[in-house]
Amino acid sequence: MEATLKTLWMKFSVLGCGWLGLPLAEFLVKKEFVVKGSTTSEEKLLLLKSKRIHPYLIEINNQRSNDAIEDFLQTDVLFVNVPFGKQRENRQAYVDLIAKIEQSSVQKVIFVSSTSVYADTNSTITKTAGFEINPAKQGLLDLENLFRGNKHFDCTVIRFSGLIGGSRNPGNFFKEGRIVKNGLAPVNLIHLKDCIHIVYTILEKKAWNQVFNASADSHPTRKEFYTAATLLANKTPATFLEELDRFKIISNEPLKKALGYTFHYPDLMQLL
Repeated sequence: MEATLKTLWMKFSVLGCGWLGLPLAEFLVKKEFVVKGSTTSEEKLLLLKSKRIHPYLIEINNQRSNDAIEDFLQTDVLFVNVPFGKQRENRQAYVDLIAKIEQSSVQKVIFVSSTSVYADTNSTITKTAGFEINPAKQGLLDLENLFRGNKHFDCTVIRFSGLIGGSRNPGNFFKEGRIVKNGLAPVNLIHLKDCIHIVYTILEKKAWNQVFNASADSHPTRKEFYTAATLLANKTPATFLEELDRFKIISNEPLKKALGYTFHYPDLMQLL
């Protein structure tokens, strides 16, 4: 399987070598892919190069990046990381990016989204279409649709739940003295290692033009999980109110079935 995969997708470009993009790029380099990685920081270029990642200084909303983008997009698969806090501001930048992709050699796109697009409906979310939308994340959903609706390339969307692992220690999420509402609500989280391996499994399975919800199997309460994580970090936990307001549970069953994927960290409490 791997030899065939490398033959098909030897060139992989990672737009945004941050918390997920950088370790994903490193993982693919070890799998003998030719990997291009972008950053908005000149200081990070040498770091990428030291990890055998071809470095590019790219800001998609900066026209001065045009030449770099054109070369960066000479690739087979493009991995797109959206800065979740700036979807509305960056919409035109992504429209312009898609126009450049249409003129490039990109055949496949993996677009990173978030399960925050789902409204809190006090239910388990299994469907990826025909759902109640979180109004605050309409901009992100619009970007998904821009990529998914394009006829020049195939696009698979991964909606990740809350991201943990690597530099994101959940024991640091809530400071001592903070009062946290909805303490009995279930959490939806996923570990960095599973994020990386889900991306790779999509490549292996050629699972294109699909949408996947990616979250760990278990959903402990906010109070249970973050209290334990904070104590393990040798810190004093925040105060979690024992109340249950609006919530959602993200099911990973459709993803596991479609990809034949087994989570490395299915149980969040055991992960701690």
